[in-house]
Amino acid sequence: MTSLLTIQNLKRHFGGLWATRDVSLEIQCGEIHALIGPNGAGKTTLIHLISGGLFPDEGHLLFDGRDVTKKSMHERVALGIARSFQITQIFPKISVLENVRLAVQARQRDWGSSLSMWRPASADFSMIEEAEDWLGRVGLAEHAGTHAADLSHGEQRALELAMTLATRPRLLLLDEPLAGMGPEESERMTQLIASLKGEQTVLLVEHDMDMVFRVADHISVLVAGHIAATGTPDAIRADSAVKRAYLGEDVA
Repeated sequence: MTSLLTIQNLKRHFGGLWATRDVSLEIQCGEIHALIGPNGAGKTTLIHLISGGLFPDEGHLLFDGRDVTKKSMHERVALGIARSFQITQIFPKISVLENVRLAVQARQRDWGSSLSMWRPASADFSMIEEAEDWLGRVGLAEHAGTHAADLSHGEQRALELAMTLATRPRLLLLDEPLAGMGPEESERMTQLIASLKGEQTVLLVEHDMDMVFRVADHISVLVAGHIAATGTPDAIRADSAVKRAYLGEDVA
């Protein structure tokens, strides 16, 4: 597999606290790579550093071989790095379909402003059809005309994911997609993320270990700001240091 994201010796500190310390990691094209670790391990900081919300004190980020260490979040989005947040980011007062259509339109911004009077009607139909396709993919087709505010929490997270996927990112950063969900909603989201395997490169931060071990191709364990282990789910399960430090399992 080809590496899409390469993290080289990334460091970031806040005062006297090192949030990340010499983090090096490679994310391969088409894989789901999970990042796990205890609270305060530096997972969210690392996601901020990758997305451009923060800049490192030292180290480099290479995206498809291109150094993006000093590029802004906007520039990274343009290159294909998209982030889904812990807190749902949708437009609650418009329909579910319109939420996704706006995401499609944002990607097709060559058409110019949404106020343009000269955009062909066929372009609008095309965007609506694509938005409908994404809603079908995430299981929200029957809610196309519903106001986004009227969806359940899990449905809103699915909508946010549809909006993010509609931008056709090359790298999708998912920050705790199961946060606040009940068992049924969690299962639907888990199946949805698993369905992306092989077609979408995903870096996943999630506390639900059952979900992580079901969907991930590789797992990296972040402890006190540094990568303690990286491997397949089976390798991580068998790692005695990971068992003691994080998974809470006794080692014989």
